[in-house]
Amino acid sequence: MDVEVKERSADDLFKEFKEVSITEFFRKNKAHLGYSGKLRSLTTVIHELVTNSLDACEEAGILPEIEVEIRQIGEEHYRFFERDNGPGIPVGHISNVFAKMLAGTKFHRNVQLRGQQGIGVSGVTMFCQMTTGKPMRIKTSTGDGKVHNVKLMIDITKNNADVIEQSEYSEYWRGTEVEGEVKSVKFNLSDQGPFEYLRRTALANPHAKITFIDPEGRKTGFERSVDVIPKPPESQKPHPKGIEVDDLVNMSKATKASKISSFLVGEFSRMSSAKVKEIQEVIGKEKKEVKGLMVDVYKVDMNWNPRKLTWAQCEEIVKAIEKIKFLAPASEGLQPIDEEHIKKAVLNILDPEFQVVLTRPPKVYSGGIPFQVEVALAYGGHAGRPNETGIRAEVMRFANRSPLLFDTGGCALTEAVKEVDWKRYGVKDFENSPITVFINLISTHIPYTSAGKQTVAYEAEVVKEIKFALMDVGRKFQIFYSRQRREGEKEARRQMLLKYGTELAEGLSKLSNNSPDPKKIYKELIALVEEKIKLANELEMLEDGDEEGGEVPVEEAEAVGEEKEEA
Repeated sequence: MDVEVKERSADDLFKEFKEVSITEFFRKNKAHLGYSGKLRSLTTVIHELVTNSLDACEEAGILPEIEVEIRQIGEEHYRFFERDNGPGIPVGHISNVFAKMLAGTKFHRNVQLRGQQGIGVSGVTMFCQMTTGKPMRIKTSTGDGKVHNVKLMIDITKNNADVIEQSEYSEYWRGTEVEGEVKSVKFNLSDQGPFEYLRRTALANPHAKITFIDPEGRKTGFERSVDVIPKPPESQKPHPKGIEVDDLVNMSKATKASKISSFLVGEFSRMSSAKVKEIQEVIGKEKKEVKGLMVDVYKVDMNWNPRKLTWAQCEEIVKAIEKIKFLAPASEGLQPIDEEHIKKAVLNILDPEFQVVLTRPPKVYSGGIPFQVEVALAYGGHAGRPNETGIRAEVMRFANRSPLLFDTGGCALTEAVKEVDWKRYGVKDFENSPITVFINLISTHIPYTSAGKQTVAYEAEVVKEIKFALMDVGRKFQIFYSRQRREGEKEARRQMLLKYGTELAEGLSKLSNNSPDPKKIYKELIALVEEKIKLANELEMLEDGDEEGGEVPVEEAEAVGEEKEEA
């Protein structure tokens, strides 16, 4: 039976057309922020709060002391507390920090920071009210003798704070404490839970002291292993090689410069007057009629007003930039953890038999975005992760010192580990070895695949750098593992010789009519064995010296050759 469909006018179709606030969008798409799954949602809450505390403390020059507590108050119902000794939040900014999406101090700055979008902690407020209908409580003070207590929720339709309660009292204290309730979440001690998140955070932030109290009342302290506050990275101007036409159009409309030349020099790093002239020449000239005469004029004159640039003219500038060579971006905007600090943190938490740490020089991806890679490999001790059948390898992923616990399979950092041939470096069964691989990617812009910030997109330059670093630490592990294996084999031979030494001494004594006696023969045999072992050790030391500076595996030689060619 056919059903008659009534025709509707365009006016009818657009009656329901309306603007949607960013908060309303994320409320309906909370998975974009990491709130998908009961365990992941609780870990995301802790991640967002701790990230904010670490960034605030470091930018204020304060050694972070962070305490996290989770209490169970019902079935899949928890109350959380997060406290820090940071600079506090001025009372006028509390509402924007905790109840306004896309508001913050980070997004507009080209600098390495953990948080980037200005969404995270507001997302926590939203998740609390979505699952419990209750507000977040914030207690904060900037150390001015006034402590502010605020309870707030988010007005979803307006992307603004709805302050439920606000009070003030006098006390000389500084820091921030956040309290909230969430439902439909789960706590456990798995690899993706809050405890593991804080464990890894302590590893990548050895200057931080972190205390965790779990729902069972168990208190774990991750003591700081270094007392040095990381030097804050400096904000950087964008690099010309990373600019898009749309970026250039928008920047040109906002500049106060009176000439295109001064606009380019003032707004971009590695841009000089000489480079501006080179851009001018690459763009070239065109025939144009001037006062009745056809003359050659520049397509884009660097003396023009940049605010009058058209899309086509900006496109010409970008095309010219692509053809010109520029120095790589400065690394002042990047702040690695430091090799010695990583070593101390690894020893403090994993206590391995062997460890090696490497920091690669800064590089760029996507033409002009600076990044740097730090890797570490730990073997034995508490390295690896225990499971039902024994120990398995553990890959710890970090982006700007923040642990990435979820979506492992689709991450570029995981892919780089898989692309290394670990058997070449003596690891026959990587997956089931007591090994922890630590990778920290730092950049002014981490190429996350979503606002949840758990997966790094595949960028060829980034994956290549991680592989170079892993191959280097793999070779150092191979030397250690070869020595360890030889030591085991030598000790086994030594024990065998000593085991049969007594019988051999007695037999030789009988053959020589008990002269000399068995004890003397045994003593001489032992001396001979030890002498042979000493000579073997000296020979191996010479061989190890040759090995360290000797032939490089084919895969690594090709990588090194490729790297030199790029340089």
